[in-house]
Amino acid sequence: MFNTRILLPEMQNLKYTFKKKQLTFNIPKIMGIVNVTPDSFSDGGKYFSVDNAVSHALKLIDEGADIIDIGGESTRPGSDPVSVEEELRRTIPVIKNIIKERKDALISIDTTKSEVAKQALDNGAEIINDISGLTFDEKMIEIAEEYDSGVVIMHIKGSPKTMQDDPHYKDVVKEVYDFLLVQSNKAKENDVLKIIVDPGIGFGKRIEDNFCLIKNLDYFQSLGYPVMIGLSKKSIIGKTLNLDPDQREIGTVILETISVLKSARIIRTHNVKYCSQIVKLAAHIL
Repeated sequence: MFNTRILLPEMQNLKYTFKKKQLTFNIPKIMGIVNVTPDSFSDGGKYFSVDNAVSHALKLIDEGADIIDIGGESTRPGSDPVSVEEELRRTIPVIKNIIKERKDALISIDTTKSEVAKQALDNGAEIINDISGLTFDEKMIEIAEEYDSGVVIMHIKGSPKTMQDDPHYKDVVKEVYDFLLVQSNKAKENDVLKIIVDPGIGFGKRIEDNFCLIKNLDYFQSLGYPVMIGLSKKSIIGKTLNLDPDQREIGTVILETISVLKSARIIRTHNVKYCSQIVKLAAHIL
């Protein structure tokens, strides 16, 4: 039996108001992934063109995505960074065209670069999803404050290029928690208030570290912010079950379900259709 816990009262009543919509977190929300990259581990560049990326985003919205997360730089293990100019070229036309088709779409920009975040927010995005937890670019907090944007603060050990080069922790839950506490406090001190925290499954963690974080996920809600988790098709599933990325859908659904029961309130996923079913069923239990 899963050791499920009820959300803390302050979490049950938490809501964030954006220009496009209001998010409440008594029931989990879904963040649909759109990778506008040629080298994504999950889709192999299927949505690299603007038209394909926009069509996919609209499909995810129709399937139940509350947020669309647009990324123009691969963060798979061993990946190389791209320039600001290239990241802008990939992402901004996609954001513009999604907003043109769906004026009420809530869009997140998946970036560690403040200039990319700024231009995305100028063109209709309302959330910054920063895998570095606001550490790679010191201006990121300034941009989030200026635009009153939401911000996802994620934990990573190292950089995408090096993060899986023999990572180690004495106490992974405590170390990740302490990082998220420090960075969320820094954001709050700078009047960035729509904060989401993410323990960063697969970002500089061993398989056992990832399972430990999922097992203790409900601990992170004591930070006072919605907990987001991204498990979709990741190596925790592939290495444990010896499966290629295109074979990991069932494992993804299982771990996303466990995460919801462990108090995750935003699920970042490739398969919004399946995740919507998880949320609808879980709503009768939570």
